[in-house]
Amino acid sequence: MENFRTLEIVQKIPNSPVFNLYLNRPSLLNALSRDFFIEFPKALSYLDQNPNVGVIVLSGNGDHFCSGIDLKALTSISERIQSNDRGRTGERLRREIKDMQEAITAIERCRKPVIAAIHGACIGGGIDIITSCDIRFCSEDAFFSVKEVDLAITADLGTLQRLPSIVGYGNAMELALTGRRFLGSEAKELGLVSRVFASKDAMNEGVRAIAEGIAAKSPLAVTGAKAVLLRSRDLTLEQGLDYVATWNSAVLLSDDLAEAVSAYSQKRKPFFAKL
Repeated sequence: MENFRTLEIVQKIPNSPVFNLYLNRPSLLNALSRDFFIEFPKALSYLDQNPNVGVIVLSGNGDHFCSGIDLKALTSISERIQSNDRGRTGERLRREIKDMQEAITAIERCRKPVIAAIHGACIGGGIDIITSCDIRFCSEDAFFSVKEVDLAITADLGTLQRLPSIVGYGNAMELALTGRRFLGSEAKELGLVSRVFASKDAMNEGVRAIAEGIAAKSPLAVTGAKAVLLRSRDLTLEQGLDYVATWNSAVLLSDDLAEAVSAYSQKRKPFFAKL
């Protein structure tokens, strides 16, 4: 496994199918550097291709989840794209933005479920990350902000595209235009997170239990549910139904189905092969 500068991968319990992926720049509040955007898709690809991984829990080392993009990264991008031709400068900037977008979208491209466990600050780019995740939980000390507007930036890494389907168009518009800070309790009311835990430790314990439960299920069914839900988000109802029919025509009649039925009839826990 590759060593990362901005990330840490941990399997806390031996032989557990739950792996933790940590944003690992705690001294800088896990601000997102250029290295992060290079390393993040690589880490997710490694976890996706590892048959021992069933579920990924994404969180931040230190006191905060993520404080947003590192301003030094913005300066570095500005220096790299400079050209005497304004058109070429713009084209280079577009490619930089697209590369960073792809790094965040790698969460959705990962077949395995990615659960965000959020504590402390989740600002700007942190919102881009968690809105790409499949499930989100937070601790009571968590706070959130779609901060880009205060930096004279239109958020461009996915928040404006993903947040409306999570919290509703009107709520997403208000949060994006004001950049205001909101707490975990409001995040729960908005539907941004599924549950608020009393503490970071309680969240870590609770999220692990949820992740272990998901990882114990058929990996074909779990990865299928993620893929179909993500695809259906951008389809009409009829198109979504057609998509899942095609999906299940390929994978429904599996050993997992036979094992699930057998385990149910025998009143035992099922055992599924790794994916």
